[in-house]
Amino acid sequence: MSELQKIPDKPLRKGYTTGACATACVKSAMLGLVTQKEQCKVTIVLPIGEEATFYLKNIQITKNSSSSTTIKDAGDDPDVTHLAEITATVELNKSKEVKFIRGEGVGLVTLPGLEIEVGEPAINPVPRKMMKTVIHKVLADHNLEECGVAITISVKDGEKLAKRTLNSRLGILHGISILGTSGIVTPFSAASYIASIRQGVDVAIANNQEELLINSGARSEKMLRNLFPEIKETACIHYGNWIRETFERIAESPEIHTVNMGIMLGKAAKLAEGNLNTHSGKTTWNKEFIAQLAKESGYSDEVSDKILSLNMAGRLREIFIFAQQEKFYQTLLKYCYKHCHRIAPKIELNLYLINNDQTHIKYNK
Repeated sequence: MSELQKIPDKPLRKGYTTGACATACVKSAMLGLVTQKEQCKVTIVLPIGEEATFYLKNIQITKNSSSSTTIKDAGDDPDVTHLAEITATVELNKSKEVKFIRGEGVGLVTLPGLEIEVGEPAINPVPRKMMKTVIHKVLADHNLEECGVAITISVKDGEKLAKRTLNSRLGILHGISILGTSGIVTPFSAASYIASIRQGVDVAIANNQEELLINSGARSEKMLRNLFPEIKETACIHYGNWIRETFERIAESPEIHTVNMGIMLGKAAKLAEGNLNTHSGKTTWNKEFIAQLAKESGYSDEVSDKILSLNMAGRLREIFIFAQQEKFYQTLLKYCYKHCHRIAPKIELNLYLINNDQTHIKYNK
């Protein structure tokens, strides 16, 4: 998954999910097949009840099959799949069923724990329902209810795009997922990230993992995995900025017994005060609070005053040596531990403060 980005200070334009785009392609292709005429513009109904119009290209129609392509517009969201080419190919058959086939660039589900069965293309339930609704409507309108339809969804360069996501960790290989519960992409929404956290925990449980490694991102994970080389990748979760949601999902999962959490200094300075969403657009570090922690650790007013002059939490290393025995960091971690353990009190929580040079300090409980 790409690094978290700063939210622009301007009105943000919404976009459409891969599921909505695939549905539009299916409608264009299906109408093209039954009418033998190109459908360059279609309107679909999104799950939230709104209508959305899509423009199609690269339309190909034969007597037996039809395909249409659209370009995904994610609006102002920094979505990995923004401007991706999504194609649907439909074929009529006599099965009376709608079958989904994985095309190039769409992921294959290989691990249990997701909403889609192992061996199926990574097309989530809501997009599947959207596409089936379109198919059944077209069949009914053209007196073809006795027919079945095979739908192949493909994404140009989808396997390359998937490398910038957490799909492989979830057991989704060879491409991206076709997603969306509302059909709309809300710029910089937390919903998709939180959904990936929940999926990650679900996959860990389904693969019999009782111990998790949770980190804000790739840097802290790299260090923590060196400490726990036996922990499988399916047990590694990125919480990003959503610490509360991560521990709430863990608390709902009795199968998880132990959590090893890595956290960088900047996020720890926010978490220690009880800020469980550490995004820079939501919270900033409170220098006065951190100065009080220094006093609690036995430091003088002079040291506390130095903290008040800092412009970034990362510069605390200029005042306190980054070492296991440093009392200030142990106090900082004590408060971080308190806020996380309060959400998931039955979990054995091990907390690691991680430095930029990959060294670490473990909280001494």
